[in-house]
Amino acid sequence: MYMWVHHTIAEFHQYLSTERRASPLTTQGYLRDLGDFTGFVIEREDVFDPKTVDRRLLRRYLSKLHRDGLKPATVGRKLSAVKAYFRFLVRNEHLEQNPTVHIRTPKLPKRTPKFLSADDAARLMEHPRDDSAIGYRDRALLELTYGGGLRVSEVVGINIDDLNLDEGTVRVLGKGNKTRIVPMGRHAVIAVTLWLQRRSELTGRGADSGALFRNHRGGRLSVRSVQRLVEAAGGNCRQAGATPHWLRHACATHMLSSGADLRGIQELLGHSTLSTTQRYTHVDLNRLMTTYDEAHPRAHLKPSDVPDPDPIHPDHESN
Repeated sequence: MYMWVHHTIAEFHQYLSTERRASPLTTQGYLRDLGDFTGFVIEREDVFDPKTVDRRLLRRYLSKLHRDGLKPATVGRKLSAVKAYFRFLVRNEHLEQNPTVHIRTPKLPKRTPKFLSADDAARLMEHPRDDSAIGYRDRALLELTYGGGLRVSEVVGINIDDLNLDEGTVRVLGKGNKTRIVPMGRHAVIAVTLWLQRRSELTGRGADSGALFRNHRGGRLSVRSVQRLVEAAGGNCRQAGATPHWLRHACATHMLSSGADLRGIQELLGHSTLSTTQRYTHVDLNRLMTTYDEAHPRAHLKPSDVPDPDPIHPDHESN
């Protein structure tokens, strides 16, 4: 039994990596969340046998997650991994029925993306002021992230061969191992060009010859290093809590405010569906309503200042 279960999980791992083309981080997350579920089952049943998992056991698992105080988004993510595994088992004829079919994912509140204002984005770009190679690297990295609306994983994954400075574009590898060509923007092209002139100063025994952005030892810069950079630079911003993803959201929001169409923004950001991009219309609408409340004369009228409408006579209701 143990060998069979271990084999199905190994197959599931392979399925995520090859057929689903999930990124290594996504694949690890699925397997980690699936491991949490199998551990829960083993604590109660002494063994994990997918054939004995039923809706009652799944509901008990969800109840435990809620009791542990996990947020709905986290519960939904963990359940998604379990559902994907059982769908895989049925698809590959390891199971006849999927016990997760009627288990509902927790309803998530709609969240408006957080982003930096144009002024705060400018302050963030100007944070690395020193004249060292690392200063040039950080300026180029921030300009490229904001200019292209890139995910932090996409930025650190860029190689020198992905750049086309003459055309002002960069090739990035996004979610699902999908490649897209992204315009860099004039400021980003200048910043990257200047960084390339200093890049050789960051080297070492484990230097990565292909990576665009290197750490101080010459290796490829990590996601965590970029997060720390933005956290440090965020001290110059009026809005606290800046993250690399806020720069991506800022790029989309500022483009939408300047008249860019949603389809163009969708292609730039690499969203698989337009509905994901449409979240930014809510951000823009919120800003529009705030501006209206602050500036429009009719927004400041008291209820007593507004005359009652003429009453509708019963004889006119059918007109």
